[in-house]
Amino acid sequence: MSLIGWAIVGLLAGGLARRVVGAEARGCLGTMLVGLVGAFIGGGLYRWYRGDEAEPFDEFDLVSVGVAFLGAVLLLLVLQAVEGRSHRRPARRR
Repeated sequence: MSLIGWAIVGLLAGGLARRVVGAEARGCLGTMLVGLVGAFIGGGLYRWYRGDEAEPFDEFDLVSVGVAFLGAVLLLLVLQAVEGRSHRRPARRR
């Protein structure tokens, strides 16, 4: 897939994942980055699940966007869990 194809998949996957998870807006480049990192996460999980050298991102299609979307959702959920812990106030001692 070309660089433009990766950018489009990243933007689509990141934008869809952000809306589904309800994450805050991160801008166009941030959304694209979430989608691209999600594509790597989703691609790794896809290969692990299939148990072979399947290539989920060989061309621009719905499977590529779907795998990247699932990876981006996982990434955003992990980021929200980590950010949620850092915003908690420490317990008061008596």
